[in-house]
Amino acid sequence: MTVIALRHLIDGTWIEGAGEALVDVNPSRPRDIVAEGPGASEADVDRAFVAARAAFDGWRRTPARARAAILLRAADIIDAHRDEWGRELAREEGKTIAEAVAETGHSANILRFHAQEVERQSGGVFESPSPGERILVIRRPVGVIGAITPFNFPISIPAWKLAPALVWGNTVVWKPATFVPVLAMRFAEALQEAGLPQGVLNLVNGTAAVGEAIVSHPDVDAVTFTGSTKVGRIIAAQLAARGIPFQGEMGGKNASLVLADADLDVAVEQVAIGAFRAAGQKCTATSRVIVHEAVADEFLRRLAIRTEQMVVGDAQDEGVEVGPVVDAGARDRVAAALVRARTTATAVVAPEPYSSGALAEGYFIPPSVFELQEDAPGELWTEELFGPVVGVRRVASTEAGIALVNDSEYGLSTAVFTTGLADALSAIEDIRVGVVHINSASAGADLHVPFGGSGASALGPKEQGAAAREFFTETATVYLRG
Repeated sequence: MTVIALRHLIDGTWIEGAGEALVDVNPSRPRDIVAEGPGASEADVDRAFVAARAAFDGWRRTPARARAAILLRAADIIDAHRDEWGRELAREEGKTIAEAVAETGHSANILRFHAQEVERQSGGVFESPSPGERILVIRRPVGVIGAITPFNFPISIPAWKLAPALVWGNTVVWKPATFVPVLAMRFAEALQEAGLPQGVLNLVNGTAAVGEAIVSHPDVDAVTFTGSTKVGRIIAAQLAARGIPFQGEMGGKNASLVLADADLDVAVEQVAIGAFRAAGQKCTATSRVIVHEAVADEFLRRLAIRTEQMVVGDAQDEGVEVGPVVDAGARDRVAAALVRARTTATAVVAPEPYSSGALAEGYFIPPSVFELQEDAPGELWTEELFGPVVGVRRVASTEAGIALVNDSEYGLSTAVFTTGLADALSAIEDIRVGVVHINSASAGADLHVPFGGSGASALGPKEQGAAAREFFTETATVYLRG
C-alpha cells in the first residue's frame, strides 16, 4: 500500500519537518508503513507560533459569519472524502472500518454545529446604576491556542477543539498524537481547501518534544489538551506557574452499574459495546462493572458468551468488532496486566495471548473479563489500562453499588442499568461523574452537549456544545456612556 509523506502545515505552506524521523505503522499489520518523514523541530514550532500570532489580528477581525462559512465548506469536503479518509483512519489507528467512517462523518457535523453557534447570542446588556449608561458584556477570542490531541479519535477530537477555537476568532498551533499524522493532515487539508487564511491553523507533527515546545512557548495564550492524567497535570502545573489557561480532558476508569431489576439483554450488550469497541481505547470506555448479587451469576454467564463472540481482526475488514490497540507498547502493557490478573482474580473470559497468525503479528488483545476479589481488587479496578479488559465486582444493594462507582479518583462517565425510576434518579443525584448514561453504554459523547468529567478526569472548562466557547473566548465588561 502507498506510504504517505509526513508533512506539516506552517503559515499556509506544507513543508517537510526538520525534526527526528517518524514512522507511522498500521497496528493491524505492523509491516505496513502508513506514513513516514521527519517530525517538526523546535524551530518549526517557533515558526508556527510566529505565523499564528501574525494571523491573529486579521482573523479575529474577520466577521464571525465569514469564519463560520469556512468551517461549513470544510465539513462538505470531509463528507466528500468520508469513506476514503475513514479507510485511512482504520489503517492508521486501528479503529474498525465502521467506526472509522462514522467518526469521519461525525467530525464534519462538529464543524457544522460550531459554525452555527456564532449565530447565537454571545453577550448581554445590563442596566447601570449611573444615568445615561448601559453595561455590555462581550466575548473576544483568547489569542493563539496550543492544541494537543490524542490518537484514539484522530479526527473528531481535533474537530471539537479546533472548530470552536477557529470560529470564535483564535489562531492555532496543533500537535496531534504521533500515531495519527495522516488524519491530522487530512483535517488540515480540508480547512485549507475551504479557504482558511494562512497562519490561522498550523499543524506540527512529532513526538512529545513537539508538545513540550508548544506548552513552553512564550507566545501561547491557552492550551487545550486530551491525553493521560499524568501528562495533563504536568502541563497544567507548568502553565499555571505562568498564568496561562489550560483545558484538559484526561483519564477515565468508568463503571457500569447493573442493578437487580436491569434488563440483562440490554445491560450485557451495552457493557460489551462500552468495554470492547475501539479495543477499549476510549476515555469513556467501560472498564469496571458493578453488578447486584441477585443477577450477578446470570449477567456474568451472558457477558462471557457475548465476549467470546466478539469478532477480533484487521480493522479494515468488514464485520470486525474489535481491532488492535494502537502500538506494541500498548499491547505489551495490557498483556502484562492480564498476566498479573490471572494470579489475583477469577477469570470469566481470559484467553491466552494470540500466538500465531495475523492476530499475533498485529497489536491485538483478546477481550477479557475478570471477577475481582472484594478485599483487594487490584489494578484492574484502579488503573486506566486502555484496552479491552473488564473487572467485575458484586454488591448487595443499590447504595453499595453507587459507592463503588464513586470508588475512583476519576470521574468521567458511568452507565447505570435499571428499570426503576427511583434507582435511576438516585444514580443521577449521587454518582460523581461528568456524564451519566441510564441504560446505554458509558462510551460516547454528543456534539451539542457539554462533555467532561471531574477529579482526575478533567481540568478547566467542559468541551463540546455551547460550553466550548467558555475556553476559547474571554468576556469583557463594557461601561457605555454617550
